[in-house]
Amino acid sequence: MVLLTLFAAPGAAQSSIEGDWQGSLAVGGANLRLAFHVKTADGKLTATLDSVDQGAMGLPFDSVTVTDSAVKLEMKAATAVFEGTLSADGSTIDGTWTQGGMPRPLVLKRGKVAVTAPKRPQVPVKPYPYLEEEVTYQNKAAGVTLAGTLTLPRATAPVPAVILITGSGAEDRDETVFGHKPFLILADHLTRSGIAVLRLDDRGVGGSTGKVSTSTSEDFADDAIAGIAYLKGRKEIDPKKIGLLGHSEGGLIGPIAATRSSDVAFVVMLVGPGLPGEQILYLQAAAILRANGAPEALIASNRVIQERMLAIAKAEKDPAAARAKFAEVRTEFVATVPPAQQQAATAQLNAQFEGVITPWFRYFLTYDPRPALAKMKCPVLAVIGEKDLQVPYAENLEAIAAAFKSGGNTDTTLVHLPGLNHLFQTATTGSPSEYTRIEETMAPIALKTITEWIQNLKR
Repeated sequence: MVLLTLFAAPGAAQSSIEGDWQGSLAVGGANLRLAFHVKTADGKLTATLDSVDQGAMGLPFDSVTVTDSAVKLEMKAATAVFEGTLSADGSTIDGTWTQGGMPRPLVLKRGKVAVTAPKRPQVPVKPYPYLEEEVTYQNKAAGVTLAGTLTLPRATAPVPAVILITGSGAEDRDETVFGHKPFLILADHLTRSGIAVLRLDDRGVGGSTGKVSTSTSEDFADDAIAGIAYLKGRKEIDPKKIGLLGHSEGGLIGPIAATRSSDVAFVVMLVGPGLPGEQILYLQAAAILRANGAPEALIASNRVIQERMLAIAKAEKDPAAARAKFAEVRTEFVATVPPAQQQAATAQLNAQFEGVITPWFRYFLTYDPRPALAKMKCPVLAVIGEKDLQVPYAENLEAIAAAFKSGGNTDTTLVHLPGLNHLFQTATTGSPSEYTRIEETMAPIALKTITEWIQNLKR
């Protein structure tokens, strides 16, 4: 996701910019519609931002400054600044949006952005031609309850089933992102094709208990294994034909579970990583920055700060000691940032580092998926889009293939799909900034590839 921030602070002639403003920011070959809402509260100007095409609404600015015709808005968490000049008639602000050292022109005009619900033509409409049931099950060892939706074909004999495993972060059962519900679309397609699907809220989301940030991929693998035990107790399900399908981090979790339980009949890895987390993070950051037009100098400096932050997270297990070491790195780096952006840069780096030292991130950072991939003996499908910038396809697919070969598993299928991004949408650049603007949730070729592979498995 492209973070958008605006810098501002109270000043003279404040009432002149009160009201609604709209503009369009060119990012990664596309335009993002922005809406600014400025008002006076407690005697000073305040403002919020809507990034309409990203579905991020009501983001607060830290300050709004108006000095004569000069306007400045600031949002510290995103390390971005908008600075512009108010026209004589007060109808436009001609300025520049700078984020992460990358300036982009942005002209704001008075008026509201027409916000309509994004078109998502693939969302299924009830009544469904299959059964749908709300379910819960226990991971008793962890003391966690998992809640989700089970969809069942109307069949007279037991059917194969698949458990869907979401990507990183706290996700709901539909893996909702940018107005898309990929797992709802996938579950609908698979169930219509005769395959039962169990999709679940992550720990701490919806009806599930527990907490994502204090758990790791290994914990989520145990949740999936507990799900298999639950499905084995359902008379509608063939107990010998239950598999796991994971997206992104879920594609890493599935293989872990398969090495722990012989009940896993098959695994589908949707953009599952084949490289250690640290390598993924470096590749991902460079690919996304490059797609968004960042200069190579910025990409290089970003790599340096990444390496230093991650080195601290790996070497220093005590959070307080890690923060102390990071403070030195942060001070050094912020000194290279223009003075107007230093406060925001400090806030952003602090927020990022707090994420880096969570148990979940520390595990992902150092985990190498290749040994688990080599140990799997069940059938495996690995699918990735050629325009995936979050898990760059060439490097990962090569690593996955090598791991399968080293383990001697010949029942493996590797597929790369041209033109598709990390969500398996038909994309232009593959940048996350495109996700919300693409109406397609999951390309038909991806749905077809997954479904036919499961249907054609040797029984």
